[in-house]
Amino acid sequence: MDIEREKKLISEKKYSILKEDLINIPPIDVADFLDTLEEKESLLIFRLLPKGMAAEVFAHLSAERQAVLFNLVNESELRSILEDLFFDDKVDLLEEMPANVVKKILKNTSEVERKLINQFLMYPDYSAGSLMTIEFVDLKKEMTIKEALESVRKNAPDKETIYTCYVTDAERHLEGTISLKDLVLADGEVKVGDIMKKKPMCVNTHDDQEDIADLFKRYDLLALPVVDNEHRLVGIITVDDIVDVIEEEATEDIYKLGAVEPTDEEYITAGIFKLARKRIVWLIFLMISATLTEFIIVSFDDKLKLFGLSAFIPLLMDTGGNAGAQASTVVIRSIVLGEVNFKDLLKVIWKEIRIGVTVGPILAVLNFTRIYFISGRPFGVALTVTLTLMATILVAKMLGGILPLCAKKLKLDPAIMASPLITTMVDSIALIIFFTIASLLLVS
Repeated sequence: MDIEREKKLISEKKYSILKEDLINIPPIDVADFLDTLEEKESLLIFRLLPKGMAAEVFAHLSAERQAVLFNLVNESELRSILEDLFFDDKVDLLEEMPANVVKKILKNTSEVERKLINQFLMYPDYSAGSLMTIEFVDLKKEMTIKEALESVRKNAPDKETIYTCYVTDAERHLEGTISLKDLVLADGEVKVGDIMKKKPMCVNTHDDQEDIADLFKRYDLLALPVVDNEHRLVGIITVDDIVDVIEEEATEDIYKLGAVEPTDEEYITAGIFKLARKRIVWLIFLMISATLTEFIIVSFDDKLKLFGLSAFIPLLMDTGGNAGAQASTVVIRSIVLGEVNFKDLLKVIWKEIRIGVTVGPILAVLNFTRIYFISGRPFGVALTVTLTLMATILVAKMLGGILPLCAKKLKLDPAIMASPLITTMVDSIALIIFFTIASLLLVS
């Protein structure tokens, strides 16, 4: 999309040409374009869009711009937008909007839809119920294939997806699924129940979205039925919603890896004080944790001065922290992918021990050569630093493998055991090892 061209058309008021351009551009790109315009300009361009496309574009706009447009459009335009939005997009919209906008939206929806929306909003955040849509094709197993196809043709325009149809009984219990491909290829007089897939995979309304995302990734799903505690079909989750979930979970993990409290706001638009508040808690915790390091250094201050060991503290702490962070990063990623879990704890420990035994001596030899032969430090000091380095790397690797698995076992996010926390713990352990070895080799 040529943004400069479109803005030039706006300035020259060549709206007919602009409309032709926008019609041929993906709705998500049009939404990004509208987000860059002034409020009144975005409303003007939004009104140029065909009705169906306008609803798609609206679904992709930022929450702030959606709220602005809702306040600017008239009642009939608002009603038109809401009619063309898929139900799950309406629910997502309400979750993001201010109270006055929510009131305006609910005013322009039917009583039946208002009840459904309120029901959806009561599902726990990040659950299957909060993700699902009610716009799916349901069939009966007594239908012939010919009748089923006719039902699909009749109902398809109002549904979010028709590639998989869901077979339910009179009480809406989920009995099976059948793909559109199977419907098209089957003989017209065959019963749906004869070719449907029985006991299909499904999730409960209260299942966690992260677990559902794992199912989509593992089985390459396009949609997944959602049932209540009585196994009644209440909705489906589509892959486009799961892509958003995967992005949210990845973003949350990245924040936690950096010891930052997750936020839904974009970095550029978020307020300074809000961002600071998201970071200060972890900074305070890590700062207090680091006082243990200070206590250890003060306790061995005499040895530091006597043998000049203070110069090696940054080397040991940084190398140990980096080794632990490497291990924790790999293990956290493996947990997310479902490759390891708590029952693999001993295997992870044994693997990290072997890695530590492999890389530790290599770094130790290089470090001994630098300290003893190049820097000319005493043999005892060089040996102390070298042995500490090997022991610290070994311990750091083990901690980096153990802590994320323990966090997962305790129902915590493994990402909280990432670099900053591991580094803080390894710093203290490295100093204890350092001064213990120094006491044995240099003092005795």
